[in-house]
Amino acid sequence: MVASGSSDNTIRLWDAATGTPLQTLEGHSDWVNSVAFSPDGKKVASGSNDNTIRLWDTATGILLQMLEGHSHPVSSVAFSLDSKMVASGSNDNTIRLWDTATGTPLQTLAGYPISVSSVAFSPDGKMVASGSNDKTIRLWDAETGMLLQTLEGHLHTVSSVAFSPDGEMVASGSNDKTIPLWDIETGTLLQILEGHLHWVNSVAFSPDDHSESVNSVAFSLDSKMVASGSSDDTIRLWDTATDKRIQNILWLPPDYRPYCTATHMGLIAMGYLSGGVFFLKLGK
Repeated sequence: MVASGSSDNTIRLWDAATGTPLQTLEGHSDWVNSVAFSPDGKKVASGSNDNTIRLWDTATGILLQMLEGHSHPVSSVAFSLDSKMVASGSNDNTIRLWDTATGTPLQTLAGYPISVSSVAFSPDGKMVASGSNDKTIRLWDAETGMLLQTLEGHLHTVSSVAFSPDGEMVASGSNDKTIPLWDIETGTLLQILEGHLHWVNSVAFSPDDHSESVNSVAFSLDSKMVASGSSDDTIRLWDTATDKRIQNILWLPPDYRPYCTATHMGLIAMGYLSGGVFFLKLGK
């Protein structure tokens, strides 16, 4: 399944193989900014401009929990690997951790002077990474709420953070067009991936150099590659050991450029302002 959140205040669930709509989840009173599936596939979380996080049953579409506590819009949500916790980042400058079974707030991670743009759990669930408009990445102890590391070096907003599957690195994508890779134990900067021509909106370990901001990042399952999505309308692959770009995966003409992208295990989902979602499966 694929989940999409929209400015029409709804979340939609789709069959990734056929494109068939499965569920429309209604209840938010404002735009949905972020959606995430629990690793066990049983729940989807949504964060909204209505300041709430909602947890939904993916099979039935039933609302399971409404998590309230943020005083400003929720910009990012993420599940822990065991599906027992969900993290939310907000424009109220905090990250909150919640028990997914009961909806109980577990921790409030505070210290940012400005809004939080992205959150991610480490694979073992012991650490949370957050990216902010203050240009930093912060690493937190999920159990105690203690700040472990503040990673500095970006020149602009950090829009996306992602842990490597082996839990040894975190990648960050920024409006400064770069994707640094950091050692989570020491906070040491390991590599800087450069080449995008605009903001980097998304990063993911594994399955590129951008000229616009980087909005998303994600690691490959073996932690050897990282993928980045950018406002320069490309998705790029990088070698995490050498910082070398492997290839440009995708370039789209202006009429077909998505508003947002997400990556997962070789599948790229692209969302459009028209309300459409397009899927691209990457080859080996």
